[in-house]
Amino acid sequence: MINWPKTLLVRALLLIMVLIVLSLTAALAIFRQVEHEPRAQQMAQLVVSVVNLTRAAVLSAAPEWRSALLAELADAEGLRVQMADNSDVLTPLSSHPPELHLMTKKVRASLGQNTRFAAEHNGVQALWVSFYIGSNEFWVALPKEHVEHPVSQVLLIWVSLVFGLALLGAYFIARQVAFPLQQLAQAAQQIGQGAALQPLPERGAHEIVAVTRAFNQMSADLTANERERALVLAGISHDLRTPLTRVRLAAEFIADESLRMGLAADVEQMNAVIQQFLDYARLDENEVVIQLNIKSLVREIAERFEQQAESLTLELHDVPMLRVRPLLLKRALSNLLDNAVKHGGGKITLQLKQEKNQVILAITDRGTGIPAAQREAVKRPFAQLETSRGNITGTGLGLAIVERAARLHGGEFLLEDSVAGGLMAQLIFPCA
Repeated sequence: MINWPKTLLVRALLLIMVLIVLSLTAALAIFRQVEHEPRAQQMAQLVVSVVNLTRAAVLSAAPEWRSALLAELADAEGLRVQMADNSDVLTPLSSHPPELHLMTKKVRASLGQNTRFAAEHNGVQALWVSFYIGSNEFWVALPKEHVEHPVSQVLLIWVSLVFGLALLGAYFIARQVAFPLQQLAQAAQQIGQGAALQPLPERGAHEIVAVTRAFNQMSADLTANERERALVLAGISHDLRTPLTRVRLAAEFIADESLRMGLAADVEQMNAVIQQFLDYARLDENEVVIQLNIKSLVREIAERFEQQAESLTLELHDVPMLRVRPLLLKRALSNLLDNAVKHGGGKITLQLKQEKNQVILAITDRGTGIPAAQREAVKRPFAQLETSRGNITGTGLGLAIVERAARLHGGEFLLEDSVAGGLMAQLIFPCA
């Protein structure tokens, strides 16, 4: 199975590179095939001309001048002519490249089928071709540079230049597609973390502009809906506090103590519910982010719950400084500890530690836990369990606030089974 790269830019670049390489390979193959026949014909004509001229020169020269003529041919033209002998050591001519094989067929068609070829004659490398003068057989050697046409360095330079320019163009083409998508992905991630987002620039191809414009519109609509929802929740919660205050004051004048205490408890519970609405409606992304050692913050929040819990064990290790929103983090930790106190069986462990490049804040209890199938659902606003752990008097916003806090800090919120039984809630923050 092919392991493709993860990024679209690299994938597109690789695919375009493969296309370019295949296209160049096909072009070279076609060029070679088209050139094959003319090149073989040219080589054959050269060999036939050299052999005929050499035969004519040897025949026309006086016997006493033949040695001088052969020496002159060797010095001036690089042609060596030798009489064949049975003791000659010959290396057959290779049939590759195909031009050589085709050339030999054409030469034999002109000089006769008894023409022989060799790549090496008595240790001397050249293109050796035999010919006859009467009954005597001779060998003439053509230097390889006369018949071979190596690839020109200039051609290699131009091919390399064209290939480099094609790859550069492929990179820019792939980037034109991948870069806007990467911007959209980063913007979507920022929206998911609740960060305020400036509209993305609408430029590029028509399709990219259309997608960017739709994304900007979606982002604006989500921001408007979030602000409207927050204003509605905050307004309703604020308006409810005035009549509740009057009810609380009226309850103080009730003579029946049990009735007065019960009514006061109901008012306090309603106040707590309203406070959770206000906490959730507050636009936490506007809180200033500061560099903080959260160990002291965690200890401060834990001290508030030491009297409420049957047993609260702290395991706070030194961790790096983090960039956090202190009020939001305090609300999230308070909600987790409040849930652990109400539903955790009374024994709670609060742990702060560092693992690799992450800071983990874990709250473990001994309660009945949350079914695995419902752990993601309870993180949504107004979601409540129908089990004994669920609080029918709650708002269903506690864990939603914790989830928002984790998201706004670039971390994650996990609910898992604890080793000792019960539930372990973890806030995981990146160190960087």
